[in-house]
Amino acid sequence: MKNVGESDQPIPLPNVSSSVLKKVLEYCEHHRGEPLPAPDADTSQDDTRKRTTDISEWDQKFITVDQEMLFEIILAANYLDIKSLLDVGCKTVANMIKGKTPEEIRKLFNIVNDFTPEEEVRLLALPHSYHQLILSFWHHQAQIKKENEWAEDR
Repeated sequence: MKNVGESDQPIPLPNVSSSVLKKVLEYCEHHRGEPLPAPDADTSQDDTRKRTTDISEWDQKFITVDQEMLFEIILAANYLDIKSLLDVGCKTVANMIKGKTPEEIRKLFNIVNDFTPEEEVRLLALPHSYHQLILSFWHHQAQIKKENEWAEDR
């Protein structure tokens, strides 16, 4: 985001509600002066596992909000390009689903299982790499749907 200085001109933020913006500003104020996170150089499995759980105590307390607010903070952090806040939000979601079965995850996020029993059996028989690909695609589609619904509500 470009430095806008001390201008009295409003900055349009069509995808961010005032309550979410207040939380984002609280986060930014707390982390002001901290160095920007370095791009991830190592993506080994152990490193990835560590990155999903290493949330500071302050950030854990900050991000302890209801699901709707959590996802709106994630969307706002993405829209405003605040990588560290986006990471905290995504790590929080990752920690929420870690160790849960697909059914528990569906219940947690109120996701309707639209697979037929036959489709589920067929999916579970696929190698792990296919599961990752399918989950990646599903997540991408769900994110686009959520962003579109969120933008329509504003």
